[in-house]
Amino acid sequence: MDHDEHAHHHEGHAPETGAVHDHSAHDHSAHDHAAHTEHAHAPQPAGWGTAVSATLHCLTGCAVGEILGMVIGTALGWHGAATIVLAIALAFVFGYAFTMRGLLRGGMAFKQALKIALAADTVSIAVMEVVDNAFMLAIPGAMEAGLADARFWIALAAALALAFVLTVPVNRWLISRGKGHAVVHAHHQGH
Repeated sequence: MDHDEHAHHHEGHAPETGAVHDHSAHDHSAHDHAAHTEHAHAPQPAGWGTAVSATLHCLTGCAVGEILGMVIGTALGWHGAATIVLAIALAFVFGYAFTMRGLLRGGMAFKQALKIALAADTVSIAVMEVVDNAFMLAIPGAMEAGLADARFWIALAAALALAFVLTVPVNRWLISRGKGHAVVHAHHQGH
C-alpha cells in the first residue's frame, strides 16, 4: 500500500486529542508499515483531562508517602532536612508502588512493571516533591509545628495542592511526547 492509500486507509480513524492511535483496530494484512516508515504516528497532544488524571494518580502516591514521611519525621522530632528526605523517599516508593500495582494485577512481571513505573512517574514525582517541599520550607514554622498544630496540616495541604497545579502542565507536556503516564496507558491498552 503506498503512502496515499495508507492516508486514505486512516481517514475517519483519527484519534481523539490526547489519545494514542490504536493500530490493533485496523486490518493491516493489506500493507506493511515497514514499507512506509516516513509515515510515523507521532504522539498526539495531550488533553488537560488526561494530564489532570495522570497528576491525580501521581499525587495520590506522593501524598501518601509525603504525609507519612512528614508525620514520622515530625513525631520523632527530626529536623527539617531529615524529615524531608524521608518524605521524598516515601513519596517515590508509594508513587511507584501505586503505578506498579495496576501493572502487576494485569499480569506483568515485577521487573517490567518497575521499569514502566520508573519511566512513567519519575519526572512527575520529582516536580511534585520539589514544589511541595520548597513550599513547606518557605512557610515559617510549618516544619516545626507539631502534628496537633493546624499550621502543619494547612501548610502540607497547601503544598500538595500547589504541587498538583504546577505538575499538571508538566504531565501534559510529557504525555503529548509519549512519555510519563503515556507509557503506562500504552501498556493498559495492550501494547
